[in-house]
Amino acid sequence: MTSDSPYSDLDRPPLRELALNKAVGRPGGLWRRIEVVAETASTNGDVADAARAGAQEGYVRVAEVQSAGRGRLGRTWSAPPRSGLFLSVLLRPSDVPAARWGWLPLLVGTAARTAVDAVSGVPVKLKWPNDLIVVDDTPSDAPSDAPGTEAAAGGSDPAADAYGAARKLGGILVERVDTAQGPAAVVGLGLNVSLRRDELPAPHATSLVLEGAKAADRDPLLRALLRELERWYTDWSVTGGDPMASGLLSAYAASCATIGRRVRVELPAGEPVVGEAVGLDGDGRLLVRTAAGERAFGAGDVVHLR
Repeated sequence: MTSDSPYSDLDRPPLRELALNKAVGRPGGLWRRIEVVAETASTNGDVADAARAGAQEGYVRVAEVQSAGRGRLGRTWSAPPRSGLFLSVLLRPSDVPAARWGWLPLLVGTAARTAVDAVSGVPVKLKWPNDLIVVDDTPSDAPSDAPGTEAAAGGSDPAADAYGAARKLGGILVERVDTAQGPAAVVGLGLNVSLRRDELPAPHATSLVLEGAKAADRDPLLRALLRELERWYTDWSVTGGDPMASGLLSAYAASCATIGRRVRVELPAGEPVVGEAVGLDGDGRLLVRTAAGERAFGAGDVVHLR
């Protein structure tokens, strides 16, 4: 057996495309085709190309490894083969006003949190707008080698402190693509499943295995994720993207670790803004109360402050 065999690491078996399609696809359902590839540069790039070529809503592309995975603000990342879930889906929310598309990363986060919690037992929280995190609630006077402390997250580090006593489990990237059939949304998700401590890309990163997941099989995780995403997307779409009527606003707010916390919002241009995150507006923007009054942010890097 060669080192590049999908069975070279028995703790990381390959995903089975046929089984996934049979389990998740159904007549009248959202998911039309789930494609699993051994490697690609970027699943978001692949799905964007498919959208421009006329692919229908509900196309899912999963890669066992990405050579040029992309995150927000053009950041790149990589992970060992089969160590996580790396996928993108094609959505065409034609019945939803463009102003409400800002809810899509929050919707995906809500679906992912629900699925991961149910399958793995790991208590996932959401960091606005696009991160899945595990919040460290260990008291500050706990021994440095206690489970859940900074030592368990890869060692004390200023970046980890600034992140707000939280470890990043995954991230979401939503990109709008103009096509001949109308605008489409390419939704990318990366989730660390079996990354080992020496494979973590940053001190504040983590994986389901490192968080003591009761189950870390990618197949049931992916099935649960796609089912939850279909449920939330359908409810949101039939209400015209209304976050209150669909229940999305209340569900996201209940799971968001950013709301109620003192934060620093780092903007592409201008000085950072510091204040308390107090909620979301109707377009999914983060509301921050500052000394100068309340401000709404639709984009920006949010740092949780202690």
